[in-house]
Amino acid sequence: MPTLSICIVNWNTGTLLRACLQSIYRHPPSEPFEVIVVDNASHDGSAEMVRQEFPQVVLIANAENLGYARGNNQALQRARGEFVLLLNPDTEVFPDTLDRAIAFLRAHSEAGAIGAKQIFPDGRVQPSVRGFPTPVNLLCEVTGLARLFPHSRKLGGYRMRWFSYDSVAEVDQPMATFLMAPRAVIEQVGWMDEAFPLFFNDVDWCYRIKQAGWKIYFVPEVQILHHGGASTRQVRLSALRESHRALEAFYRKHYRGVLNPILYALCITAIRLGGVLRVLYARLRGGR
Repeated sequence: MPTLSICIVNWNTGTLLRACLQSIYRHPPSEPFEVIVVDNASHDGSAEMVRQEFPQVVLIANAENLGYARGNNQALQRARGEFVLLLNPDTEVFPDTLDRAIAFLRAHSEAGAIGAKQIFPDGRVQPSVRGFPTPVNLLCEVTGLARLFPHSRKLGGYRMRWFSYDSVAEVDQPMATFLMAPRAVIEQVGWMDEAFPLFFNDVDWCYRIKQAGWKIYFVPEVQILHHGGASTRQVRLSALRESHRALEAFYRKHYRGVLNPILYALCITAIRLGGVLRVLYARLRGGR
């Protein structure tokens, strides 16, 4: 029985996926592990590449693009490990990355999940930790207060521009580029909500993990190389629209009936207005 199950959902990032898998087998954990790749109907030969070059990988080749959340759920259904890692295909692990992640979870029984320090190819540290999009955090972002006071923990609680990436810290939502959790936690809170096919599925998952009483940590000693946005860059404008649709769905799920109706309506209006403005801005910049 494997100690670690590594779950990777891929869509048209075959070259990066190859490098990711090579890094895993070059720097494997010291305990038994398995790798599960779900390919969402890529047309770049990704699935065939995995079959030919990595026959030891469990490959699930979908006939259509089922989305990130359902793809991960397919992998989670097959996963047998004590620990489960959601890993993006545009990443590469370093020596000891996987062993350090497992060791941290074993040493912290209260941890429901951990995120890694993500390094861009040019050596920069990627901002990869955010707070939950609470009404205060959302409205501070939309009104610009978070940018005016970037070092304020109260006004900048969503993007957390003040966050230090040098120390272990309890956080709300590390990016699911690398998100490792014990199987027991997943069995308790359930799989990803497929109502969030591309965005906010990880936010919803982290929210449920913390609601269940677990802690989530950012662990800087666990590091990965992250090329960044390889799949979503292919559909930039669609991704922008979907991100705001997903945020609105997150609010309907977790805040409708909880917030004051006026405050809830204000938040939904802010989400929709922000979505329209971001798409218009992207169009003016040629989709970039």
